[in-house]
Amino acid sequence: MTEQTMHTAQSIRETMQRGLPSVGTWLQLPSADVAEILGAAGYQWVAADLEHGAFSRSQLPDVFRAVSLGGTAPFARVAHCDMTGIKAALDSGAQGLIFPMIETRAQLDEAISWALYPPAGTRGVGFCRGNLYGRNFDHGMAQAAETVFVAQIEHIRAVENIDDILSHPRLDAIMVGPYDLSGSMDCTGDFAHPQFAAALARIESAAKARQIPMGLHIVSPDPAELARRTAQGYRFIAYGLDAVFLWNAAQNPAAAPR
Repeated sequence: MTEQTMHTAQSIRETMQRGLPSVGTWLQLPSADVAEILGAAGYQWVAADLEHGAFSRSQLPDVFRAVSLGGTAPFARVAHCDMTGIKAALDSGAQGLIFPMIETRAQLDEAISWALYPPAGTRGVGFCRGNLYGRNFDHGMAQAAETVFVAQIEHIRAVENIDDILSHPRLDAIMVGPYDLSGSMDCTGDFAHPQFAAALARIESAAKARQIPMGLHIVSPDPAELARRTAQGYRFIAYGLDAVFLWNAAQNPAAAPR
């Protein structure tokens, strides 16, 4: 029997620091069963999409437990960069947070402060699943300090402020949101547009100079695209998402095209 690899926030951080890609996937369907399947599929992390998925606060502990069964680290893309949502995700057991729509260093400062316990931050302290309801309190405090933090770059204002954003000492990676970024320049979905290409080049150059891992979401699963992006140096990659995996596999080959 093959020994199961256990991925943690720290092991994922170390993978990226060694210049290797950390590949995870995206969970939008609020199902612990789907979470368990993805958690056992060989990814380093599975991120519950709390921004666009229909997760309730009470579902998160079971979803994160299910992901962890496969030795995979549970992450969350929070719905908003607000204190309540960040605390809820971490209290439920998230080992990494992906912050949407970060446009300034001040926004990132605030989000990371809400995610870290004092004295490093301002996160409220209490018994929760993250510390086994108080039984592993000290271990939970230490583990919380290792949380992976990823800022999503999704607006031209973020590109204008990219050097300041990348200067945060606790930032582990950035992740480009191509649709929102292109939309902020009035070229939604046109990734060949000169403005989008220039913005992406600016982000890549700044990240390389700061040695901050670059990330992106390969929404439509494509091994060739994954290989191309890793060869380009991307080190934090979300590969596919549950709904797309299901949609691709569920097509009836005998059905007439709609």
